[in-house]
Amino acid sequence: MDFAGDQDYIKRVRETDMVSYLSRLGIEPEKISGVNYWYLSPLRAERTASFKVNRNLNRWFDFGEGIGGNLIDFGILHQQCSVADFLRQFKVDLLVGRLKEHQAPSASERERESKIQILEVTGIQKPALLEYLTQRKIAADAARAFCHQVHYQLAGKNYYAIGFRNDSGGFELRNPYSKISSSPKDITSINRGATTVSVFEGFFDMLSYQSLYGSKTRPPENLVVLNSVAFFKRSQPFLETHQSIQLYLDQDQSGRLLTTRALALGDQYVDRSSLYSGFKDLNEYLLASQQPHAKLIAHQEGHQL
Repeated sequence: MDFAGDQDYIKRVRETDMVSYLSRLGIEPEKISGVNYWYLSPLRAERTASFKVNRNLNRWFDFGEGIGGNLIDFGILHQQCSVADFLRQFKVDLLVGRLKEHQAPSASERERESKIQILEVTGIQKPALLEYLTQRKIAADAARAFCHQVHYQLAGKNYYAIGFRNDSGGFELRNPYSKISSSPKDITSINRGATTVSVFEGFFDMLSYQSLYGSKTRPPENLVVLNSVAFFKRSQPFLETHQSIQLYLDQDQSGRLLTTRALALGDQYVDRSSLYSGFKDLNEYLLASQQPHAKLIAHQEGHQL
């Protein structure tokens, strides 16, 4: 599809709120100062936030790279694609109403986006969280092996959630009512000294994988949870130390695009989404499975080859 003549559409993409767009990618600000939102750069690895979005202007600038621009300028750099490819991908999001056009944040929005304060980290005990795991068909022992019960404060109110720690000490936080993250955002890598690594977008997909296998014997493997498709580049140095990189990515547009990009990088990348074909992700497949499926058994046998 040629968007060159569709200036109204191109303008609509440019005017989409960039903070909301980044949030949809799983990229959250490290700090907010007035209209300026500061992020760890999504374009490279760094430890000090130097990527700024001015929400009034709806423009970004990466001080580490010395470049900036509008949302389209960011998109083609982040996705490593042409303008036409980015506009084509973006059109799906606009059609389903996932993104909103730019407007300056209200005081209440800024309060909701204020930094999360972690208060306490314990083992998972709360009945409401255990029931949530049951509803998602996640084995409690699998969740306890990888996750914590995290008590946190947001906008002056206290909450608790299942917390999954990343490599920089931040948490992905999930409960029946909320899906948020504390800073800093990062991947989570679990290194068991294996030559194979399995890669997941979110930690509930990884927990679904553990729950599907249960106690069945399988080859040792390392694990990586991206916590956002935006962090794939960040994961590559660790991933590419392995002989085999097994991809269990979502089957939505962004997940399929990332799978295609990864497979083009080398033969060590292997697409394992056939396990849950017909479903958006591993947890959706798990929810639909009353017991281990024959496809899972075949998958396990293939995994050991």
